[in-house]
Amino acid sequence: MQNSRRDFLRKTALAGLALSVPFKKELFAMANPQNAFGIQLWTVKEALAKDPLAVLKHLSASGYKQIESFEGDKGIFWGMRNTAFKKTMDDLGMKIVSAHCDNTKDFERKAAEAGEIGMKYLICPYKGPQKTIDHYKRFADEFNACGEIAKKHGIRFAYHNHDYSFVPMDGVVPQDVMMNLTNPATVDFEMDMYWTVAAGVDPIAYMKKFPNRFKLVHVKDLVKLPKGEHESCVIGKGTIDYKALLPQASKQGVQYFIVEQEAYTGTNELDAAKADAAYVKTLHW
Repeated sequence: MQNSRRDFLRKTALAGLALSVPFKKELFAMANPQNAFGIQLWTVKEALAKDPLAVLKHLSASGYKQIESFEGDKGIFWGMRNTAFKKTMDDLGMKIVSAHCDNTKDFERKAAEAGEIGMKYLICPYKGPQKTIDHYKRFADEFNACGEIAKKHGIRFAYHNHDYSFVPMDGVVPQDVMMNLTNPATVDFEMDMYWTVAAGVDPIAYMKKFPNRFKLVHVKDLVKLPKGEHESCVIGKGTIDYKALLPQASKQGVQYFIVEQEAYTGTNELDAAKADAAYVKTLHW
């Protein structure tokens, strides 16, 4: 009996000591729910065109909680009504938070449909290199107009960069022009970290230059090829240190972390999407 009582008291004391030791941040992070992250459907565009529902099920099973769509031949909602697409997302435990679309055609309708199902963003994905800086000034005006339309429908408008917008023209950086001339109240930006790095720009330093303007990022890794070329690869296999970048991006106001991959050397779309998710699950931000 004495031995049993001593054992009980010893174990109780040890338990109390353990509770008095401060939690290590790493252990606490492991106990926290996994950060939600999404995927740009462009990553699986070929498979998606053949069987959208099967692909969406695959993405859900891989661990994606958010979807960023794009406007293909079947529209943002892949041949479904917006409400039907949302139900599909609900059934799979995912949300469509954003979509890339042509913001110059029928944008009012697209914004209304997006707002109806609780989406957060419609995004201009690409404008292409321009001949003069004035073209980018006109884009800023265009984006401001889209931002006002989006606001009416309870969503926001954003622009997604490539490398060309960081190439100076007559000493002026086009991306700076669009940042400076758009209204922060209605226009945000989605930083494609791959293209930002490819342009030789530090993603976090640029975010700090324009605080709280980047609300979404594309998480896409970069592998260098011969002759100065590059392509995307499975996240964690390339040169971009997302373990360090994502927590810093979160501190700069980024709210949505969207996986994207466009090249599949040694793999395929669906396997790459699954591998990307497996790696991102190991990260915390």
